[in-house]
Amino acid sequence: MQLQYPNKKTSQEIFDSIPNVPLEILKTSNNSNMLIQANNLLALKQLIDNYDLAGKIDLVYIDPPFATNNTFTISEGRAATISNSSKGAIAYEDTLRGFEFIEFLRERLVLLKKLLSDKGSIYLHIDYKIGHYVKIIMDEIFGIENFRNDITRIKCNPKNFNRKAYGNIKDLILFYSKTDEPIWNEVRIPYTEEDKQKLFPKVDKQGKRYTTIPLHAPGETLNGNTSKPFKGILPPKGRHWRSDVSILEQWDSEGLIEWSDKGNPRKKIFFDDREGKKMQDIWEFKDPQYPIYPTEKNINLLHSIIKTSSNEDSYVLDCFAGSGTTLKAAQQLGRKWIGIDQSEEAIKVIQKRMTNIKADLFTQEIDFNFLKQTEVSLPSCAI
Repeated sequence: MQLQYPNKKTSQEIFDSIPNVPLEILKTSNNSNMLIQANNLLALKQLIDNYDLAGKIDLVYIDPPFATNNTFTISEGRAATISNSSKGAIAYEDTLRGFEFIEFLRERLVLLKKLLSDKGSIYLHIDYKIGHYVKIIMDEIFGIENFRNDITRIKCNPKNFNRKAYGNIKDLILFYSKTDEPIWNEVRIPYTEEDKQKLFPKVDKQGKRYTTIPLHAPGETLNGNTSKPFKGILPPKGRHWRSDVSILEQWDSEGLIEWSDKGNPRKKIFFDDREGKKMQDIWEFKDPQYPIYPTEKNINLLHSIIKTSSNEDSYVLDCFAGSGTTLKAAQQLGRKWIGIDQSEEAIKVIQKRMTNIKADLFTQEIDFNFLKQTEVSLPSCAI
């Protein structure tokens, strides 16, 4: 399935149409981290052609413009959204609409796919107004078979709008991988007290909370130890024991099996032995109340994504770097990072945020390579 619209280029046409504009190195570092002030289309091609990074990026997170037709500013250290106004320094302009916006985003996604490693993933943050069109182009570029999740992100408290529609408290994150074997470090989140009471309703003689699960699973096995009798009991018809009978015997001797009045065995699962619960596809990471840069995102959101879909030796890339939240989170988690933004105001904010970063109970001085586009060969666009 593909979107068809005027002036849609092929992937090769996109790549060939981007001029080769070198990046000037303004500051060097011994590490691999890079902050690049440039049109991100030019910079991404440079990373592919001249920095040998094609196929080496394990994680991309981007929070591009949302086709809102707004101008975003910074005034006296506070972020704001304005339309047709000249107040404050312009952080970026989000003025592309319709298929112009879709093609703008698609051009960058084509290059990002080239940069992703075979174990890489991309998370694209977008809103409900344009997100369904964006999903179609991501299906086209990355393959619908590599679609992982449409994550709902609760972004704010309920608001009372006068429009004739339900209130909007969420946006979405489209999560794709390059192949069917992405990096996946499953993050567990702590149980709430309500979870503890609801999910582990039983209490043993020592006061430990637990629940029980069946010892058998669907599917009949004719041979093997999972079809043999346990304590003289066979698994129900059409089912088999979840574990080898010798393991069931061990669990029973350790008091980890609960027997019902009718002699039905179930495995005990103790609350104290669980690391937490699996994250689902609805996340509550609300935006900062007083952002230093427009559309600044919750850093815990980025911590979660980076922990899950990258390793400590991974490159993390954000080519709509904005306030630098992705870069800060990557630094705190020991990843290598690359941030790209064209906005002078964004670069100022990022440089300030990256001067001192607290990680693991200490504050570290952050060193990174700083590069800048040598000339403007494309029209300034919303970054």
